[in-house]
Amino acid sequence: MSNDDPLPRATLFVVATPIGNLDDLTFRAVKVLRGCDAVLAEDTRRTRGLLSHLGLSKHLHRLDAHASEGSVAHFAREIAEGATYALVSDAGTPVVSDPGAELVRAVIARGGGVIALPGASAVLCALAASGLATNAFRFLGFLPRAGGERADAIARVVDTPEAVVLFEAGNRTKKTLEELAARQPDRAGVVARELTKLHEEHLRGTLAELAATVPEELLGEVTLVLGEAAARVEAIDEAAIDARIEAELAGGRSARDAADVVAAWSGKPRREIYARVVAKKPGRADRKSPNGE
Repeated sequence: MSNDDPLPRATLFVVATPIGNLDDLTFRAVKVLRGCDAVLAEDTRRTRGLLSHLGLSKHLHRLDAHASEGSVAHFAREIAEGATYALVSDAGTPVVSDPGAELVRAVIARGGGVIALPGASAVLCALAASGLATNAFRFLGFLPRAGGERADAIARVVDTPEAVVLFEAGNRTKKTLEELAARQPDRAGVVARELTKLHEEHLRGTLAELAATVPEELLGEVTLVLGEAAARVEAIDEAAIDARIEAELAGGRSARDAADVVAAWSGKPRREIYARVVAKKPGRADRKSPNGE
């Protein structure tokens, strides 16, 4: 698609928008926003501000995480019948930890076209500047805030040997660092704050160091990058694992949380450790296994 080519019909364009610095919007994104029939936005007020900055006036429709099945079906049908829409989120690339996945699937199911434009991404921006990038990484988005789902998510982070990228709110970053540091204190980490903006900042250190030094309240958007997990060199004695299980339970942890901690510490599969926790203290078992069974 050259600068002079018209946009293809019956197509949904997934358009990445700046995560802070407006200069990061691509020429191709501007062309699509100018030439599309309408824009589907996570927040129409924010997108209207971006379009105004570009000198554009477009039909805007809201399509956020709470969009109804009927709304998704309506827009997918219009696209399949020949309309050209641009999908944008508040910042960065739509669908990745942002709304839009259901619409993409619905458009594909109806035979419409889907074209994603490369552009701003907090995930890749933070990873590239972290000094921790490798050939593989795992992106987990925002962790659940509490309960068993959060414990499972923390365990997934700990169990991942590759680099890990997370999103977090500024007022919850310290808590997340403390939970991760309790399991892997020596793992390298970077707290990337306000990426591409005037006060961009990268805080570096081990998880233990970051947990101790990051303030309770961080301003702005935060992306966490964890380096590769250190390989476990020595197998831990079985008796030591049993002793750690008993200590965690005696300290008041639930069976699920005790299994999370001991599995991360020992390098053993969580399913195996959970079974040993239940065998030792069957009365303390959770209603569901760590795998939701």
